[in-house]
Parts: sequence; C-alpha cells; structure tokens
Amino acid sequence: MLQLILHIAFVLVAIALVALILMQRGAGAQAGSGFGGGASATVFGARGASNFLSKSTKWLAITFFAMTLFMAWQATRMAREAGPAAVDLGVMSEIPAAPGAAPPTGTVPAAPGAPPAGPESTVPSVPEELPPAVPPPAQGETGQEAPQDG
Repeated sequence: MLQLILHIAFVLVAIALVALILMQRGAGAQAGSGFGGGASATVFGARGASNFLSKSTKWLAITFFAMTLFMAWQATRMAREAGPAAVDLGVMSEIPAAPGAAPPTGTVPAAPGAPPAGPESTVPSVPEELPPAVPPPAQGETGQEAPQDG
C-alpha cells in the first residue's frame, strides 16, 4: 500500500515540477516587457512570479529527488529480504531451464586436429596476370596542366 501511495505522489510531484518549470520566464523574457508584457506579472505580487515559482520549483525538485532515493532504497531492501528465488522475471520465468548435464568444471575441450571439410567455394578465383586497364603515364607527364604566364 505504501508503494502505491509513493508512486502516485511521485507522479504528481513530477507533473507539478514540469508545470512549474514551464511557467517560468526565460532569461530573454524581459526584452518583451517594453511592449506591454509587464502587466501580467502583477498576479503573483509586486516582485512578479519569479520569486514564488523559483522557490516552489526548488522545493519540488528536492521532494522529487528525496522520493526517488527513498523508493530506490526501499526496492533494494525488499529485494534482499525476498531472496533470489522470489524475483519476478515476468515472461522470462516461463522459459524452462536448458536440459542436459553441465560440463565438468576445470576441463577444457580439445581443439580438432584439422578443420572440417566444407563445401567447395563458389567464389571465382583471381587470374594470375592481367594487363593494366590504363597505360601508366610516360616519364615527365604528371597529368596536370602547366600554369601559363601571361
């Protein structure tokens, strides 16, 4: 029951944290106040919403991280108390163990003497000598045009 309450509170704190962060103004929001945007800040008082929203965000973030650490500690403690046999593997728990005897420990299987004979390769072999497709450039030719002085 405690886990259910913690999970619900955790989700509500996360949603509130996201909402508070999105409600805050960015650093460049002050540039628009010269065009009539300053009147909306009077809802939260004379100093505006920045003080209220930043303090609320700070405390919600502290609550969020504290709940995260507590829930992780609680899950670890419960898993240790339950032991390895009680771990729920979900779908993987339905797969039976592999049959057969385990190999004796400390022995290494021997490597085969010759590689097994496989089917003949279907890859064609490379011819021994082929003439070059393009004749090499003559001595002194570089393939680049010389600059013209003019």
